[in-house]
Amino acid sequence: MDSTASSLASLWDRVFGTQPDPDLWVVIATLVAALAVTVPHNVWRLSRNAITIAHEGGHGLTALLTGRQLTGIRLHSDTSGLTLSRGKPHGLGMILTAAAGYTAPPLLGLGGAALLAAGHITLLLWLATVLLVAMLVMIRNAYGALTVIITGGTFLLVSWLAGPQVQAAFAYAVVWFLLVGGVRPAFELQAKRTRGGAGDSDADQLSRLTHVPAGLWLFLFHAVSLCSLIGGGRWLLEV
Repeated sequence: MDSTASSLASLWDRVFGTQPDPDLWVVIATLVAALAVTVPHNVWRLSRNAITIAHEGGHGLTALLTGRQLTGIRLHSDTSGLTLSRGKPHGLGMILTAAAGYTAPPLLGLGGAALLAAGHITLLLWLATVLLVAMLVMIRNAYGALTVIITGGTFLLVSWLAGPQVQAAFAYAVVWFLLVGGVRPAFELQAKRTRGGAGDSDADQLSRLTHVPAGLWLFLFHAVSLCSLIGGGRWLLEV
């Protein structure tokens, strides 16, 4: 009984305790790594899958929090995704669900930056793992399941087997990627709309739901992502 209590206490301290900040060069190196997988187009075509996971996860989580019935999430090899939920086709719940996609990655990055600034590196890794496992339950296609399993498995392995320095570098790289990678999709959407495409994008759906021009919703996506990058970046660099 005492050994069980001791093990639980040790696990609690491991997850909810604080870890030392990495050296500044590690923080900067992980920022460079995030830029390296975000800026080049060919690399971005692969790494964007992780942003899609966060995007569709944002839709799904918001749907649940607003009382909608989440029926499934699909992730595709072209980095697109689809989240289906049941409920009223209008109203605040539908608006928040539609708005959550493009804002989810940068806001997750901002939240992650806050945890890292407080020294909660292990907690960040565990929370990410839990969210990915919960998302896996709602995935409805093989490619989506594979990408979530690989992503979640990576988080699990790092959180359990890696040393503190590797955990810190991995956590900072992930958060930088969410912050930096969360900026690019809104610009891509803007470019598509300029060319007359993406007529059923989240911004256009929100425009139909609220009678507010899609351009204003696109401005909101830009504002959230850029402000998150600035705010989160300041927290990460204050080591």
